[in-house]
Amino acid sequence: MVIFFENKTDLKQGDPLSPILFNLLLQKVIQSIKMVPSGMKIGNEQLNILAYADYIALVGKNEIEIRKLFVEMEYIARKFKLQINQEKSKYVIAERKNSLKKNKVGHLKIKNYKFERVENFKYLGVILNEDNNNQIDLQERINDANKTHFMLQKF
Repeated sequence: MVIFFENKTDLKQGDPLSPILFNLLLQKVIQSIKMVPSGMKIGNEQLNILAYADYIALVGKNEIEIRKLFVEMEYIARKFKLQINQEKSKYVIAERKNSLKKNKVGHLKIKNYKFERVENFKYLGVILNEDNNNQIDLQERINDANKTHFMLQKF
């Protein structure tokens, strides 16, 4: 059963219907990106996008794949009047070898967007970096556990 409705007014911020409609629209965007042949094969699955709420990470083997994914995402998002926040969007190049990536430019330009390149960033509480080294994340978790442990000793 398909139900269509016409919206004649905008939703106010905080409206209970707002997150539901946002999730429905974002799901359409994610489904369209999954159709783009790109990404990395993990087991039997081809992975080109990670999404949780409005945190989205595009995954590609090279810059060409990332460009294709972003153009598709931006196109579908624009159709639904969703906007990509350029200020909060970054990119990282993660490789096994520490070869030529240091010589790459600091920004990635796609259409009218310009994304800052970073060496690491936090995604859903995990620090990801260009060397695929989890030591920074592990050390931060150890520090947080120590703080909690010593705080609880006061009680």
